Order: sequence, then C-alpha cells, then structure tokens
Amino acid sequence: MTKVIHVHLKGKRRDFYFGSVSAVYEVLTKEEVGASKGYLLHAGLSGGGAVITKTAIIKQSELIRCRRKCDLK
Repeated sequence: MTKVIHVHLKGKRRDFYFGSVSAVYEVLTKEEVGASKGYLLHAGLSGGGAVITKTAIIKQSELIRCRRKCDLK
C-alpha cells in the first residue's frame, strides 16, 4: 500500500498530493493548512477520515497501482 495525503486548499481551489504528513509542511505552511503537523499526525487520517479546517480539507487515501505489468491497449 502506498499512502497519499490529499490537501485541497479551499480559497485557492488548489489540490496537492503528498507521500506523508511531514511532506505537506515542506511545501505548505501551518496557516495555509489550518492545522499543525502534530495535529494531523494524531487526527486519524489513516482510517479513511478527513480533517476539515477553515482553509483546507485533508484526506489520506491509497494509491491504486497495477499489480503486474499493465497492458497498454
């Protein structure tokens, strides 16, 4: 399983995809996300939940990949 952290910034209508919560804060600030890194780490994103702040919606999902070599048709 490869997890993906999806951050949707409401005001800017922009979407970002990260490999970890820590990576979020290398690109975005605490103010842009509306929550601290520590808060997101303990917010229960892994259970399919979402964190909704005044400025963003943060979700964790699973990246879907081909199990074997995918055929190009």
